[in-house]
Amino acid sequence: MFAIPGKQAVTITPAAERQISKLMSRDGHQGLRIGVKKGGCAGMEYTMDYVTEIDTHDEVVEQGDARVMIAPMAQMFLFGTEIDYEISLLESGFKFRNPNVADACGCGESIKFKDIDELAAERES
Repeated sequence: MFAIPGKQAVTITPAAERQISKLMSRDGHQGLRIGVKKGGCAGMEYTMDYVTEIDTHDEVVEQGDARVMIAPMAQMFLFGTEIDYEISLLESGFKFRNPNVADACGCGESIKFKDIDELAAERES
């Protein structure tokens, strides 16, 4: 993993914390698992799933009443990401401000990450 001791993998804004907490209270979920998968026009997409059991390999980030688990294969791609929740006249949803993204499609649903060697070099500096 690319974690820095004493630093959380992701940060959660107060708006995202409130929304995650609301979602967790439904049906007794343990939190939300965030990951990435291949897909979309830019090559990768974020995933979010309810968690009923915490996997021992997940990176767990807790803030207030919110808990986010980061899937093992996504940890290096999501390190340093801020998770926000925005509400506008036309849409509402989670927004990811990710410093590891090299490119994104116009709809904002699909992303392309920096090269793995570039990510590793940034973590070391």
